[in-house]
Amino acid sequence: MKILHTSDWHLGRALYGRKRYEEFEAFLAWLAETIGRNGINALLVAGDVFDTAAPGNRAQELYYRFLCRVAASSCRHVVVVAGNHDSPSFLDAPRELLKAIDVHVVGGATGTPEDEVLTLRDERGAPELIVCAVPYLRDRDIRVAEAGESADDRQRKLIEGIRGHYAAVAAVAERRRAELGAGVPIVGMGHLFTEGGRTADGDGVRELYAGSLSRVSPGIFPACFDYVALGHLHVPQPVKGAETLRYSGSPLPVGFAEAGQRKSVCQVEFGGAAASVHLIDVPVFQELERIQGDWNGIAERLAELSARDSGAWLEITYTGAEVIADLRDRLETLLSGGRMEILRVKDTRIDERVLRQLHAGETLDDLDADDVFGRCLDAHAVPEEQRPELLRAYRETLAFLFDDDSRAE
Repeated sequence: MKILHTSDWHLGRALYGRKRYEEFEAFLAWLAETIGRNGINALLVAGDVFDTAAPGNRAQELYYRFLCRVAASSCRHVVVVAGNHDSPSFLDAPRELLKAIDVHVVGGATGTPEDEVLTLRDERGAPELIVCAVPYLRDRDIRVAEAGESADDRQRKLIEGIRGHYAAVAAVAERRRAELGAGVPIVGMGHLFTEGGRTADGDGVRELYAGSLSRVSPGIFPACFDYVALGHLHVPQPVKGAETLRYSGSPLPVGFAEAGQRKSVCQVEFGGAAASVHLIDVPVFQELERIQGDWNGIAERLAELSARDSGAWLEITYTGAEVIADLRDRLETLLSGGRMEILRVKDTRIDERVLRQLHAGETLDDLDADDVFGRCLDAHAVPEEQRPELLRAYRETLAFLFDDDSRAE
């Protein structure tokens, strides 16, 4: 029995306003080919299929076309659970229809543990795998709020709720294995943040509940789980060195913080109930490059990339002492005629000017986006009569970049 564990696709995610559908499509085509080439019997997707709760039509099309392609392959089953970015009701809506092609979806906890325990069978109808398909557990799924409870009480109840949920689901799985009378392996799934889990600075992964104490201990996973397929953290990793308790990580870098990070999916093979894990590297479908330095350092790195005809998307941070008023124009001139594209330029000298204009005891956290923009206008001595139009354009830009509806297509 071979399974493939992946998670955190974030279909539909944009990068500084740039759509990434071609990249997502290339990854899903590669994944389908990998499933066929390696003789995978079941695919497990541990949450964050989509980047938003209301994905656009193109993202949905990629998802459903992929499921149909895999269903027509030698892969007998697909199991999908929701992550914190997914809408449980949206994922669950076609659940009964997808069952007809052996795609099993669990969007949200129902309060009935049996709903999350799946028995997967081979082509002869014999049981070959039991999957505890636990989705992202929202606060309301695992904790009852009480008047007067402290923050520590809430944290304790969250942990107890997650532990209790997994214990209840595992008990159903163990009973089912006993009824089947065979040494069928049990796989647990989850979308959560475990103690000791590694993230990349700026990768956007956030705490799922208020307070870092709600990072769960690996000890919450019952001993009957022969493998645990986790999602949420984007860095591929075992949990505290346990090879059969793993985050597959995001298969594509969701932002420049993950540029250069080695991405993979997990192939798990069972010999009886014993699991062996093999990582399969995911190709780079769109190169991302972070460049930081003074003008000479940036220009030198751009020349190196141009020499190998790189098509990278670039995030450039200028840290030089010289004030370069036309920084972006000069960078675009260097790149003219090449395939590289600048998605973001950051000038630390402007940041420093804004910080110097903060009042005593004030930090950037005390300011909203309009305040920071106003300080930038002050730093550049922009005349008052020009400011209303600039502020309007700035707000329109923010609305376009960060409003889910405007990014859906």
